[in-house]
This record gives sequence, C-alpha cells and structure tokens, in this order.
Amino acid sequence: MGAPHEPEPTPPEPPTPGPRPLQPSPQEPLSPVPPGDADPAAAARAGLVREIEASGAFEGEPRWRAAFTEVPRHLFVPYYYASVAGGYERLWGEDPNPARRARWLNGVYADTPLATRVRDGDLVSSSSQPSLMAKMLAELDVHDGQSVLEIGAGTGYNAALLAHRLGDELVTTVDLEPEITEAARRHLERAGYRPAVVTGDGARGCAARAPYDRIIATCTMSTIPQAWLDQCRPGARILAPLATGLIALSVRDATHAEGRFLSTPAYFVPLRGDTGQAERPRYTSSLPRRIVQDELFRFLLALTGGALDPEEAFALWRREGRPARERFGVTVSSGAVWAWLDDPSGPYVWGLG
Repeated sequence: MGAPHEPEPTPPEPPTPGPRPLQPSPQEPLSPVPPGDADPAAAARAGLVREIEASGAFEGEPRWRAAFTEVPRHLFVPYYYASVAGGYERLWGEDPNPARRARWLNGVYADTPLATRVRDGDLVSSSSQPSLMAKMLAELDVHDGQSVLEIGAGTGYNAALLAHRLGDELVTTVDLEPEITEAARRHLERAGYRPAVVTGDGARGCAARAPYDRIIATCTMSTIPQAWLDQCRPGARILAPLATGLIALSVRDATHAEGRFLSTPAYFVPLRGDTGQAERPRYTSSLPRRIVQDELFRFLLALTGGALDPEEAFALWRREGRPARERFGVTVSSGAVWAWLDDPSGPYVWGLG
C-alpha cells in the first residue's frame, strides 16, 4: 500500500531569520528534537493535554487522553510556518538559535492549527488544532477491534493517535500527494507507529483495506462520496468537515446514510482534487456587515452552495430564528446527497455535489 519507504533526506540549510514569503516545503530535518530537549517537550505536551482536558474533549473518553499524553506531536511537526508582520517565517526543531527553537516547541504544543506545507502561497497541508482533533476523535465513537479509514494524512499525527488507541493494523490513512504520505510515514515510524499509509484519492476511499467501521475526514468536503458508503460495514459512522461544520452520519448500508451536524465549527483545508470546492460561487451582498460575518449565517450560506443567494439565505435564516448547526443534516440515499433543515423530507433541502 503506497510507495515504499525511502532513505531519510538530508537536513536543509538553516532558514534565513525574520519574515519571508511562503515557499514550497523543504526537505525535513533528520532529527526534529536536538539532544537534551526531551524533557521540555514532555512538559509542553503535558500542558497541552491539560488544556484539551479543560475544554471537555476527553470527557468519558480517557483513552484519548492517554493517546494525546503519549504521542509526541513534535515528531510530526518538525517545522511549520508562523505568521509574522510582513509575511511568514519557518520555525523548525533544529534551528541553531535556542530562542527560535523554543518558539518552535511552544508552538507545536499550543492548542492551535499549524501550517505545515504550502505551495505557491496556498496552504496544502496542516496540523489541526489539537482540541478539535480530540473532539472529533471522541465523536467518532470508536471501539476496540474496529477499523478506521482517515481521509487526509496530513502530518500523520491523527493517524498515530488512532493507531495508539486501536493498533496499527486497524488504521488506514490516505492522501493524494505522495510527498505528504511519505512524510507522514516517516513521522509515524519515528514515533513507533506503522498504520497503512496510502497514496490515493481520498474521495475514492481505499477499497483494498475495506470494510471499515469508521471513516473520519480531516479535510473539508463538498459532498459525501458514494465510495465511502460502499466501503463501510452496516452501522458504520462517518465524520467529515462540510460547510464549516462537522457532519456525523450513521450508515445503514451501501445505499443509505443520514445524520446531523455537530455544534462545533470546523475549518479545514479542502480535499485536494475536489472540484466542487472551487465551483462554489462568490457573492456580493447588500446585507449589513454584522449579518454577513455572523458565523451561523456563513455556515448556512456555505451549506446551501449556489442554491440560495445571500438575501434568500438571510430571509430563511431570520424566519427560522437563526438556526444552529444541529438543526441541519445530510442524507445520502441511492447516490443522491442532500442537506436539509430539521427534516430530510421537509421544505428546506439542498442538493450537494
């Protein structure tokens, strides 16, 4: 599955200090943490776990607390891009400057998303906010012996958390970009995990390792691919970012799945190769700025795609009392996919994909 393991690349030259424009991701350093930095990393990781715990993400799920405690995030983020005045700078674990190296470590264990790979100024891959990752893993509701397919390998950190919880043999992660899967595989091996890392189109899933009990996507989707249902066992659960929210679907069989959005907002990098993301129209509107920037209104506008313009969406939004995400849902049935408000067969439905 995927490309064979390649020899470790040589370390890059130290970056030029100070702000600079985003550039394509360089080769990774051989050893992310210089000798003697293990204790600071462990202390920083413990602080992150306390912060996630305070958010309530571990409630009723102590095994995920153990996973975040034991899986070292710094092995999966040997460098990342930080926004600074006038541009960006790359922080990395082998920076010869101790102060900048400390900034790198503090950033790695902050409860924030990290830009890890860019191309032509566009974000290609990132490491998600840890507390959001913990909430998603808890909502995935996995049990011992269940197999999981992850769409979007990223740095490999999420796959490591899953492998820690379930075991390597029950976890598959897939990504379209060979350079991303190869980097994720290296990170995972350094941390002592060996789930299946596959290079391929996430919208097609990974039929070779199906069936799955759970599918989790760590990239924004424009619809729910039929291939995912085809590769699920009856009773499976799918959790995916969609329209700035998280949809949780219960799979009846290969012909039907349905569920509602969680209350949690979620902003992820779009699935690469998903042309539906690029096709969504951009609107101009005469609505007040406070309406256009309202988080729930923007969710409705994103979910309905081109079906409603801002004025039509606002009329519905006001009429329905500013509906929260949990009132919306998605149905997949015999190849058709649609979003709905309150009732999948009610008056407010919008086709997806």
